[in-house]
Amino acid sequence: MADVRDPAERMALTLTRHGMHRMTARVLCVLLFADQETITAGEIAEWLDVSAGSVSGALKMLEAMGMVERAPVPGSRREHYRFPDDAWPTLMSSQNKVVEEMQVAADAGIAVVGEDSPAGRRLTEMRDFYAHLLRALPELIEDWRRGRVRS
Repeated sequence: MADVRDPAERMALTLTRHGMHRMTARVLCVLLFADQETITAGEIAEWLDVSAGSVSGALKMLEAMGMVERAPVPGSRREHYRFPDDAWPTLMSSQNKVVEEMQVAADAGIAVVGEDSPAGRRLTEMRDFYAHLLRALPELIEDWRRGRVRS
């Protein structure tokens, strides 16, 4: 059987190239690729051959993003973690706040520079694109969830 660590590390590198902290990306990929329902911080550290402290910080970041959750395991004293069900739509939905704030910032910029200036045209396009996303995203997520249930 092929070692899943290679594609997991490749995915982590992709996430890192696009702005995610390296350890956070690596821990996320362990959660995605591990062939078990839950995993402890120690098991993640062992998988990655890193310190438990670096894993702890990454888990806190991922938990704040909604990309990891603590999972109770009867009889275990250790904290167990898992990749949550429905994490992807939850993550996209949480981005709505960022998109809304970007729209407000774009509107403030347009008010200062005017819609007909080069900056105003760029800001107007950004604002309008984000408005489109905010309108379309709830339906896309619901459509995905309906399709997922049928699968």
